Amino acid sequence: MQTNYFNSMLELKPIQHFDLFDLPKAKILIIYTGGTLGMDYDENGSLQPCGFDQILRRAPVAKELQINLSVISFETPIDSSKVELGHWQNMAEVIHEHYDQFDGFLILHGTDTMAYSASALSFMLEGLNKPVIFTGAQLPIASPRSDARENLVTSLEIASDKKDGKPIITEVCIFFNNVLLRGNRSKKVESERFDAFESENFPVLAKAGIAIEYQWSYLRPFTDQVLKLNTAMDPSIAVLKLFPGLSETTVEHIIQAPLVKGIILESYGAGNVPHESWFLDLLKSGVDSGKLILNISQCNGGRVLHGKYQTSGALNRIGVLSGADLTTEAATTKMMYALGQFNSPSDRKICLTTSIRGEMN
Repeated sequence: MQTNYFNSMLELKPIQHFDLFDLPKAKILIIYTGGTLGMDYDENGSLQPCGFDQILRRAPVAKELQINLSVISFETPIDSSKVELGHWQNMAEVIHEHYDQFDGFLILHGTDTMAYSASALSFMLEGLNKPVIFTGAQLPIASPRSDARENLVTSLEIASDKKDGKPIITEVCIFFNNVLLRGNRSKKVESERFDAFESENFPVLAKAGIAIEYQWSYLRPFTDQVLKLNTAMDPSIAVLKLFPGLSETTVEHIIQAPLVKGIILESYGAGNVPHESWFLDLLKSGVDSGKLILNISQCNGGRVLHGKYQTSGALNRIGVLSGADLTTEAATTKMMYALGQFNSPSDRKICLTTSIRGEMN
């Protein structure tokens, strides 16, 4: 087992408790990282991050859910474009530390890197059997047309829902715009509409309308596993996205970069790549030098099928791994996880090509 590459002991505020009920339906811990949802106007009329008590004032219906809430916040709220491995480790450690005290966890997070964070936490939290729901907003909660209130309230309801005394959701998810998605199957696809996230390669887990309609056949069943925290991740990776006109010099620079241990190859369609000998030779040289190369599709939907077309048939022969239907977000975080958790090349390859958290078919 390798060591962590980042110091994850970030500044956190003391936990705030909003114990509104003597016999609550559930106890939920909210981890407030920042993002658009938690923005309110200051005395000068400018938007700035606000405290959770202000968020509750903007969404008073949350107090009607028969839930006792506790909130732990980053000392300095961050824009999600600034998220780093240390933040992922910190969120996972908070959940692990308080796991037995709460029925579920809600992470308020900016939308830009939410799918990366949800994917990363899904790998870090092995044996999870409680809900960890990410949500955020496209408009600040202070905006009259904000989607923040609905996303917040419904996420809390889902995080607290049980069947036969057991949590209905037992994995890391994203709730946004009335749909619940598996976290490591999600990606952000819109910057100007409320339906910001999609999961093209895996069905929606729940839809929120008049009632919350769970898609039971796609939910992970409750288990009695003990939560295990695996925060070691190695970010020594690169993403090589193919495009017409990509030069040999650029590919060579990425493949031969001395500090890069793993490469996510974003290929065309079902895994197709240029058939020029220089391109395949460079990939082979990378594999032969011990680098992991994982092939995923640039398409939002579909999967890599090595050998379906002639241009992808050579990849298996030179040792490039198929990423099947992994998203870029899941592929990058899983590569970091594989490099951080395992020393053996064979163990790393097994990890990358096997579904360990429902992230691939």
